[in-house]
Amino acid sequence: MGAGAKEPAKPASEYFAIQLGDKVVRMQLAVLPHEMERGLMFRKTLKPDEGMLFVYPKPQGLGFWMRNTPLPLDIGFFDAEGRLREIYPLYPHDETTVKSKGENLQYALEVNQGWFRNEKVSPGARLDLKALSRALLERGFDPTKFGLQP
Repeated sequence: MGAGAKEPAKPASEYFAIQLGDKVVRMQLAVLPHEMERGLMFRKTLKPDEGMLFVYPKPQGLGFWMRNTPLPLDIGFFDAEGRLREIYPLYPHDETTVKSKGENLQYALEVNQGWFRNEKVSPGARLDLKALSRALLERGFDPTKFGLQP
């Protein structure tokens, strides 16, 4: 690359190590609408320490379903400060929408079913928003568009 050339943004398939409570999860970031729509569809495996974080530009109520998703998952909903607020199980191919109770949520993390319980990560645990901001930058996104500091 020439002087001043910018490194290309990392793809959605890239994993980023982001701390949640006292655990580290290797997260893929779903940021663009087509990334969110696809989510973990068609994935047959997910390593124990891996997940997908859905990043929204502003707090809102969230809802997820499992169309074309063969893995049993858990989903954790986080507020804008990165605090885990709600956890729900998601079942393979279930197209019933699992809706958050809260309307002030900005992030959702899908992991293997049972992960939150097994790792003792419960509501109140914090997502490392500084690491998330760095990961967004590496993906080519402006963290301030998601209410985060660069």
